[in-house]
Amino acid sequence: MRDLVERVVDGQGVAVRGRPPRGRKVTVNQAESPLNWLAARGLVDERQCAAGERLRADWERAQLAPSVTMRWGERVDGDRGERDDPTSAQIAAKRRFEEAVAAAGPGLADILWRVVCAGEGVPVAEQALGWPARAGRLVLTLALDRVATYYRCT
Repeated sequence: MRDLVERVVDGQGVAVRGRPPRGRKVTVNQAESPLNWLAARGLVDERQCAAGERLRADWERAQLAPSVTMRWGERVDGDRGERDDPTSAQIAAKRRFEEAVAAAGPGLADILWRVVCAGEGVPVAEQALGWPARAGRLVLTLALDRVATYYRCT
């Protein structure tokens, strides 16, 4: 299913709702992200969705996802270069991500990471964590509230 909407993206690559268009527009398939799916149905509010999007952006910017390609150790010209060293933006994103997850608290970070960063649906995350049905959304909203406070989302 395709649920396409136009979004304006700010300078940090985070979709901004409710602001006048400044920047570039992108078309987003809301069915691809479990967080956007929940937001489109009113199951999480805009503040929670914005916090989740910032958390996911930091996770992606910090390159915390498993690598699916090989990292070559030596270039053709023999220069190893500096690409093995993480950039300051990557380090800062990793620090923000870790602080935001810590702000969510123990027990809440599991579902937060699974739904927001790994892209698992809430029922799949509930089953993987061994939780009863419909408990995940409540725990997720609590975690998103804490992360929204950390990121100072309004």
